[in-house]
Amino acid sequence: MEAQPTAAHAIETVFRLESPRVVAGVARIVRDVGIAEELAQDALVAALERWPRDGVPDNPGAWLMATARHRAVDLVRRRETYARKLAEIGRDLETTTPPSCDEPADPDDIDDDLLRLVFTTCHPVLSTEARTALTLRLLGGLTTAEIARAYLVPEPTIAQRIVRAKRTLATKNVAFEVPYGPDREARLGSVLDVIYLIFNEGYAATAGDDLLRPGLCEDALRLARVLSALMPKEPEVHALTSLLEFQASRTAARTGPDGTPVLLKDQNRRRWSRMLIARGIRALGRADATATGAPGPYALQAAIAACHAHAYTYEETDWRTIATLYGLLAARAPSPVVELNRAVAVSMAEGPAEGLKLVDALTAEPALRDYHLLPSVRGDLLARLGRTAEAHEEFARAAELTRNERERALLLGRAAECLS
Repeated sequence: MEAQPTAAHAIETVFRLESPRVVAGVARIVRDVGIAEELAQDALVAALERWPRDGVPDNPGAWLMATARHRAVDLVRRRETYARKLAEIGRDLETTTPPSCDEPADPDDIDDDLLRLVFTTCHPVLSTEARTALTLRLLGGLTTAEIARAYLVPEPTIAQRIVRAKRTLATKNVAFEVPYGPDREARLGSVLDVIYLIFNEGYAATAGDDLLRPGLCEDALRLARVLSALMPKEPEVHALTSLLEFQASRTAARTGPDGTPVLLKDQNRRRWSRMLIARGIRALGRADATATGAPGPYALQAAIAACHAHAYTYEETDWRTIATLYGLLAARAPSPVVELNRAVAVSMAEGPAEGLKLVDALTAEPALRDYHLLPSVRGDLLARLGRTAEAHEEFARAAELTRNERERALLLGRAAECLS
């Protein structure tokens, strides 16, 4: 009687953890991400039928992989258009491990397949939204409903994005491969950007009732760690991993017991995870060791995060170094958001008046017109200068622009403080 709940729990846990590798391994055979996911789901259905009856295998991940690969082989055999391909790889397919065997596939092959899947789901032919949804689905192991809740959009919208993304990859004949030569840098940038976007949405949710969505941060950090292990000679991969480790280290201190946001200067740094900080330092060291030229955007951001991590108190923060690093980042990857962050660092290093000059120069930027952090930063600088009436207006405007309820409450509170 207890076998079924135990099997059901094992199936849910194992499939979430192993589905990326299963999809990747099957995609190598069928060369279609959409079909590969369907075959992985078929393997899940088979597990739901057999495990409660026969018991959970000693190596459930290998069981799922073998079952899905067998179904992939059967599918390939049924397709006449795959005849030539079968002739080339038939001998390997004939020796595929049967579902009842618990021996895992070659780990190196799995890793190679997983790396191909990462680059496929983040192909530039897809929109950023589609890449993010498909990556979370296939590599993060999230359901369509979970992705929809994370981004506060209707579930059918996410479902459509995923379906269209898989269809686009198929119709555009996107190769299931890791690009080499001049294409790799551009493709790798797309991969890193999607992982970074996923983490940021978890670290500071754009909308909803909670400031944090820890699950998204964990998924992004896991993907970054996997990619770092698969591509040990790519400095920006290590740099992104370092950045996310540093940022994740602050999670416990960023909100109070009731979920209220806690500003950086007010955070209890004893709650910062020293383990994650140590991991961030090691990853940054690997990024530096593998770099052959000027540091990339993620290396510079990781170095900025390291400055914060090394400061045991807010007052010890090396703001001059941070301002310099933001200057380098602005030259390497210019954007209004980078300039806004640089203005904050300059204000801490040289005074609020200097920072305000830089912020005022950004007020006409179209990209920042509806960005709530622009009036929020400006309000903070005005408050520090004693211009409280103007600061009140800026905080109120920032509260109107944000879609996150926790941030709105914080900004309204700061606006009220300016009138007291």
